[in-house]
Amino acid sequence: MTQAAVSDADGRVPGRRWTVRLDSAGRGSAAVRISCSRPACAEQRLPSAAAGRAHAVAHLKAHLRAAPVPTAGADCACKADGCHTHLPDSGRHARSEPWRCGGPVVLAVITDREGRWWHAMECCSRCAAATPGAKTAATSRAAGPPPHGRPAPTTTGAGAGAPQFSDHQVIAGPLPAPRSTPGRRRPQAKIAQRVIPHDLRPVALRDELIELGGLFRAYQQRDEPDLALLADLQERKARAFTAWADVTCEGVLRWEARRAQQAAAAARLQHQHRTGVAGDDGPAVARLLTVPTQWEHARSVLAHVADHTPLPGPDARLLVLMLTLRTAHTGTGNLVGQDLTALGLTDPEDLVEDLAGCGWLTLPGTAGDLLASRPENPTPISVPSLAPPKDGSGPFTFGRKMRPKLSGWAQKVVSDKKLRKAKAAAGVRLLALTLATRTHASGILGAGGQGIALNTLTAQAAVDVGELQHLVDQLTAADWLTDATLTDAQLTGQLTERVLPLTCPLQA
Repeated sequence: MTQAAVSDADGRVPGRRWTVRLDSAGRGSAAVRISCSRPACAEQRLPSAAAGRAHAVAHLKAHLRAAPVPTAGADCACKADGCHTHLPDSGRHARSEPWRCGGPVVLAVITDREGRWWHAMECCSRCAAATPGAKTAATSRAAGPPPHGRPAPTTTGAGAGAPQFSDHQVIAGPLPAPRSTPGRRRPQAKIAQRVIPHDLRPVALRDELIELGGLFRAYQQRDEPDLALLADLQERKARAFTAWADVTCEGVLRWEARRAQQAAAAARLQHQHRTGVAGDDGPAVARLLTVPTQWEHARSVLAHVADHTPLPGPDARLLVLMLTLRTAHTGTGNLVGQDLTALGLTDPEDLVEDLAGCGWLTLPGTAGDLLASRPENPTPISVPSLAPPKDGSGPFTFGRKMRPKLSGWAQKVVSDKKLRKAKAAAGVRLLALTLATRTHASGILGAGGQGIALNTLTAQAAVDVGELQHLVDQLTAADWLTDATLTDAQLTGQLTERVLPLTCPLQA
């Protein structure tokens, strides 16, 4: 026996139900079609998903405004759908107690998370409460005869032209606009803090900008980042802003488009590095420093130290570099003896005394005290030239949280296990740092794999040209470098796969 027959036998009225759907109008088209299960509602087509959702929601709201008050004696419409509360009490779905509907009859609305369909139905308040995501739009009035024998009202005051619930009445004309509150302006559509003009043409461009604005706002609410999704959104934004600039001839929009394209490339590259997904530049690498801004900061520190080391030689250069990374943000930091002895310096105590003697480094005690200090009792040090001046300017632009990342990266490079095992000198470790910051993403030396000029290597590693071949041979023996060729002008070769996570690729 069907639900309708049971309802008639029990003297109950079947609960009303209807669905508004949003579907694609066809493959390869951005247009969508809106359909309503009420036979009186004709199918509608709109040019984009954003416009389709707005139209579908307006259609549903118009139905709800036009709907009669839920019938107090109506049977649950969800029973016909086989909902979990009305499953048969047998087999694997058996319950210890039969489900009993209860409470006033309500008009409930359910929608999916993607905004592809909206379902309205009359059911009891218990079933509405047990249905995930259901929201109550109206509640039945107390049953009873209407006063003075007048017929009970069948609507809640819908205006002319609103969708009707009779299957034999046709919706006349366009859907009524949602009711607006007097004195309030219509909300403005925005993307990237820019108002999208309501008269922007073509309409497809305006719909794309509105949809993109909503997608960016939804992305900001995510619990976890999705860099691949963010890259796709930025690429769409770049195309949309370029088209917007073509229409309005506003140069700032074209500038925003270029920024979005750069952001898309950075997000895509960062996604490849974090996930190991291969890109156009070869196999991706999970690098210790993950984003281009960190790579540029690493290069800026090496360049600053090359120009401001107060003593000559690779030993002094390496020590100044590591102390600079420890004190870069405030001019102060903590150090223990192991931090110095692990650098492979020839005479670290004498070198610390020389740096303190020339005023570049300030210690609370002697160099011997610093070398004897342990992790539980580190020695505070300061570098006066790195203390932030009153005007806030300084040699570096990175912040407090970036400094330990750069320091940790440099420590990983200079204390590489094979370099330690070979007891590599300071010049070898400085050359390793230089090569790590001057490679292609695939590990080939130089921007675009064209090699590195010799004057760059000698300036960064603080060695003479004649010493380079010996240093290159040591890096090759330590499995840092392969296919190395040193000419009178440049060094070419490839960093080995094991050290690629320590590299800071040059941007094309």
